[in-house]
Amino acid sequence: MRQGPLRTAPSLLPTLVTAGISLAGWAAWLGWDQHRDIHPDGTTTGPYEAWQVIGLVLTLLVPLYWAASRHRGTVAVLGPTMGLAVAAFYDWSDDASGLYMVGVVMVTAGSLAATAAVSAVIGAMPWNGRRAAGRQHPAS
Repeated sequence: MRQGPLRTAPSLLPTLVTAGISLAGWAAWLGWDQHRDIHPDGTTTGPYEAWQVIGLVLTLLVPLYWAASRHRGTVAVLGPTMGLAVAAFYDWSDDASGLYMVGVVMVTAGSLAATAAVSAVIGAMPWNGRRAAGRQHPAS
């Protein structure tokens, strides 16, 4: 049986939705901060603060958990990775040095590894958001 674009589009929708959530998360947490901080000793940091990156990671755990707990590992791994890669590329592409692509590759590789690990842990949990068949929880 042949699969046309109309049959594969619904299966891509969860991946595209998680990618969109990741892209929106980047814009909300990191997209507005574009300046580097210059310290009195002349060193520079930034443009992102640790709390912004932590906020983004915690935000991305929601769609990742949703997908992984439903045993949709491909969606849990590829959606956030794709969204972060596109966001990093768009956000950093105005860099005159050309090194932004190194950063995009690092973000892509890091998010791929992190989402794969977290999704594997969530998928392996015996209680991953659904009541296991025949499993009773003690009354409180």
